[in-house]
Amino acid sequence: MHSEYEAVVYDLDGTLVRLAVDWGAVAAAVVDVFEANGDDVSGMDLWTMMDRASGTDLETDVEAAVSEFEIDGARESERLPTATELPRSEPVGVCSLNCAEACHVALKTHGLTEAVDAVVGRDSVDGQKPDPKPLLVTIEQLDAAPERTLFVGDSESDEETATAAGTDFRYVSGR
Repeated sequence: MHSEYEAVVYDLDGTLVRLAVDWGAVAAAVVDVFEANGDDVSGMDLWTMMDRASGTDLETDVEAAVSEFEIDGARESERLPTATELPRSEPVGVCSLNCAEACHVALKTHGLTEAVDAVVGRDSVDGQKPDPKPLLVTIEQLDAAPERTLFVGDSESDEETATAAGTDFRYVSGR
């Protein structure tokens, strides 16, 4: 099958798989990290707390707490219909807000490791979607041009990332 693209990059969670993660429990674990340090983060959502921890002494502990849930959730993840598109004839990447290890575990769990040539997770580069940097790094690892790459995702943030990176975008089927 011939494709109009040099590469295709997928988001992970909600696109190829659905991680079995209780995000409320993740947020509670992150609150515990802050509270153990005497910091009040009441009323903050998980991503706000992660942003607040960035560049501080708490960053490593917060990242570890979140990653542990994601990795466990990757082992119990559900394979989604979009995963049937793999393998493809062109190089494939995964660009995710999840940690890279969780991406690798989910891909292995569902027999997709050999179908994916590059994985960039939240902890792989500075910047997170919708910042285009993680997607651009993924595309670079695939030796492709952004304007000849398709990014497939399940969120408005994924679409914003694609636009900022100069790639085409497609929402997963059934969105």
